[in-house]
Amino acid sequence: MTSIDVSGTASADDTVTTEPVAVRGVVTARWRDVVSAYVGLTKPRIIELLLVTTVPVMFLAAGGVPPLLLVLSTLVGGCLAAASANVFNCVLDRDIDEQMRRTRRRPLPRHAVSPAAATAFGFVLGLAATLWLGYFVNWMSALLALTANVFYVFVYTMILKRRTSQNIVWGGIAGCFPPLIGWTAVTGSIALAPFILFAVVFFWTPPHTWALALRYREDYAGAGVPMLPVVKEAPEVARQILVYSVLTVAVSLALWPIAPTGWLYPLVAAVAGAALIWESVGLLRRANAGLRDAALKPMRLFHWSNSYLALLFVAAAVDPLLF
Repeated sequence: MTSIDVSGTASADDTVTTEPVAVRGVVTARWRDVVSAYVGLTKPRIIELLLVTTVPVMFLAAGGVPPLLLVLSTLVGGCLAAASANVFNCVLDRDIDEQMRRTRRRPLPRHAVSPAAATAFGFVLGLAATLWLGYFVNWMSALLALTANVFYVFVYTMILKRRTSQNIVWGGIAGCFPPLIGWTAVTGSIALAPFILFAVVFFWTPPHTWALALRYREDYAGAGVPMLPVVKEAPEVARQILVYSVLTVAVSLALWPIAPTGWLYPLVAAVAGAALIWESVGLLRRANAGLRDAALKPMRLFHWSNSYLALLFVAAAVDPLLF
């Protein structure tokens, strides 16, 4: 590589000084690509959702503000645990991800990371999560996190996902553990209240996931994944979404007398729950009208379901601060 001096002749000195700069730039870009690929394996968006159902429960369990160091320690351990499960999911589902438009840009389908390297990364994250939670939080929380990971990898990913349309119903249990982890992190014991929130996430998962699957039905069908929208017509899927949405709201209201909470939580649960049911009814109406795929506007329900869960858990966290 050469540069041109003011006289128009090539400068040998410039050749010596600019080449290392160019090489360093290439190396830096490659390292950024590698780091980005490994981060992508952990599915950060999913981790965010899990944390939303962990930290607020710590406030509820403490009846106010829990120790900041405990919250941070639980967050770190929870992130590591969720990241580990997501990495293993990417490894086991890499053949499916290659076939689906929504997932074909993930690191393994792009061959940005080898399956062996990703597997080792998943094991390291899982071990780190267990030891971190055990030493800095408590061993009950560590065991719950490990149980959730084992369930997600072996029961959902390896057994249920490719075999039954009820895969996300029972496989979704893995995503219900964060309320239990958050509660035990503060109290060191289990109570009925976190199990209510466990049930909320359990009933919330099918409407949330099936709404997304309605949008990408052809992708799942092409990859051979028997999600409910692949094996059932849209009206039936929408009916089941409505049933699970009603159950979600009903269970969420049960926390009010059990926790107990003040007026904020039940108010948010009722209003946000009514909106969730309204969106589910709208989806059913569009499905009964014969609309399909994107015309069904299932992503409206998908995005609102995210907001619903966040609002509900934030209300559970704020309520003890007010009463």
